[in-house]
Amino acid sequence: MMNKLIKWKFNEVKGNFYKVEETIPPLKNNEVLVEVAGCGVCHTDIGFWYNGIKTRKELPLTLGHEISGTVVRGYQKWINKKVIIPAVLPCGNCELCKNGRSNICQNQLMPGNDFDGGFASHVVVPSQFLCEVPKETLQKYSLSQLSVIADAVSTPYQVMKKSDIKANDFAIIIGAGGIGTYGIQIAKLFGAKVLAIDVNNEKLETSKIAGADEVLNIKDTDIKSIKHKVKEIAKNFNCSPYMWKIYEMSGTATGQETAFNLLTYASVLSVVGFTMDKVNVRLSHLMAFDATLVGTWGCKPELYPEIVKHITDGKIFVDPFIEEHSLEHINEVFQNSIQHKYKKRIILKP
Repeated sequence: MMNKLIKWKFNEVKGNFYKVEETIPPLKNNEVLVEVAGCGVCHTDIGFWYNGIKTRKELPLTLGHEISGTVVRGYQKWINKKVIIPAVLPCGNCELCKNGRSNICQNQLMPGNDFDGGFASHVVVPSQFLCEVPKETLQKYSLSQLSVIADAVSTPYQVMKKSDIKANDFAIIIGAGGIGTYGIQIAKLFGAKVLAIDVNNEKLETSKIAGADEVLNIKDTDIKSIKHKVKEIAKNFNCSPYMWKIYEMSGTATGQETAFNLLTYASVLSVVGFTMDKVNVRLSHLMAFDATLVGTWGCKPELYPEIVKHITDGKIFVDPFIEEHSLEHINEVFQNSIQHKYKKRIILKP
């Protein structure tokens, strides 16, 4: 019987990942052992690795929270099931969980943050909120490709539902990266007209593949000019000059300031991307425009089955926006990521 697993631990002092072999620990009653098929590289992982953001569990730690795989040990009903492991694993019993806010459960566990994550051959996780992948989905995608559901797809999905996006809304996606490309598709799924904004033309070309109705490169452009151009685009779409749905997905201070300055009457601004940088904004805009500012954290596991169904039904496409690499190349992949050498979401495969 298999009793060893391989992990790539992050060592903060050395600043790199190193390979270790460990004995599989005894499983608790609610735990399963998942053989990892793929684990996506998220902006948050880069933050832990490069930007000094602290993990909740002390380093060294195995990072990675965007995981798909096969259950190979533990709770019997899950054995041999193909699963997505939600990036946020709530307790299911607290006040927040019982009020539909399980994504911010204060007892939550996050792979690669609270415990060793998915940059490994196997991962031990609670079984309660695993999302089973139907056979129909696996006829379209490999299990490794579906790892991006755990964050890159589910995070924008949740925030768009929170923003109450609907048909013919004007949706502005700021940041056309790994999350933005899925955000574009989800906004189109809900019937919105979509403008993608970025400073990189290659990413904007990818946005068109994702279904953006219009793209706008704002590199070296002042906010007054940006606002004027965005208003023109909304008018050309026959969209209202009010009630815009704005989604900041770049995780940059510039992106957040741009998003805030695009607020108009009854707008909803959703902050999806994360940065440690501070921004300078006039909060009175929220008052003057009677606008709404929405935060989001991950995605509650309850939404995962409907996301998987949209992917199975061909309403959200995964494969054009991912690139797979061997987990053995993790140090090279992370170095390339901070140098912006990738235009797609990277998935590491053991």
